[in-house]
Amino acid sequence: MPRQGRPPLLIAVLIGVGIVVVQALLVPLFAAPAANLGPRDLPVVVAGPAPAADALAAQLAQREPGAFEITRAPDAAAADAILRDNQAYAAFVMGPAGPAVHTASGASPTVAQLVGQAATGMNAQVTDVVPGSPDDPRGAGFASGFLPLALTALAAGAALALLVRARWARFTGVLTFGVLAGLVGPLVLQEWLGVLTGDYLLNAAAIGLFATAVAGIVAGLGAAVGRPGIALAVLLVFLVGNPLSAVSAAPELLPQPWGAIGQFLPIGAGGSLLRSTAFFDGAGAAAPAWVLGAYALVGLLLALAGGVRTRTVAAESADAEHVAVAA
Repeated sequence: MPRQGRPPLLIAVLIGVGIVVVQALLVPLFAAPAANLGPRDLPVVVAGPAPAADALAAQLAQREPGAFEITRAPDAAAADAILRDNQAYAAFVMGPAGPAVHTASGASPTVAQLVGQAATGMNAQVTDVVPGSPDDPRGAGFASGFLPLALTALAAGAALALLVRARWARFTGVLTFGVLAGLVGPLVLQEWLGVLTGDYLLNAAAIGLFATAVAGIVAGLGAAVGRPGIALAVLLVFLVGNPLSAVSAAPELLPQPWGAIGQFLPIGAGGSLLRSTAFFDGAGAAAPAWVLGAYALVGLLLALAGGVRTRTVAAESADAEHVAVAA
């Protein structure tokens, strides 16, 4: 007598309950970081003569304890050098004419806006030392344009894992996608939409490395583990990595340690790397490049190992069939 399966009504109810549970987990994951933006150890510079600069640094620390990580600089030129090296988001400069605020909106338009509001209360003049794109002053185009890069890389990795069984073909597919995504991405974001500035080849390298990392880890986990591996990669890269990426804000504005964790995930590292190449001539690119390089390397190795596993399983199946026929 055939075994009865689960009733369709029960399956339908379980699906509904399961998806609502996932929804209940995803909503705070996406909404909580955005709802709790605020400076937390935000790197800033205080520059100027010792008595006035010391007083300003103490005032900043007292006004918002834990909000700023303050670096001292002797003058405005030294402070601007720190900003151009992508080591701080803003500088408070005490000069003969009074206080001034220097920002680096290329690093984060959101932080530049917050600091600009603080400058208004200080009656300080604001100078943008490292501006973002003039066609995207609020950075909305950068953040919105970066998300499709992640989604298409996820799709490419999943398709390669599901449709390509040969290990070297899958390996080549990941690299091909990464190179082409790197070449085409700046054509759209920089030459067409104008949301990026800087050197085309540097931006292409950043986008290409990001695309290879995401597609590689998805294809690699999919090849090594199967469909659960693809689901795990999507969870890691997008469902967790996207809300913690701070692409539209800054890692130091997110509740900690989530902002720091997001920089060790592909989307957060990719956004930071592209900002470095687009607005800072590559300054500050080393850390996110190493993170993405590690994901790309692990993904490609898993893609090859998955090919070995698939071939071994197929060989064992063929041997079993041969033994059965011989018997």
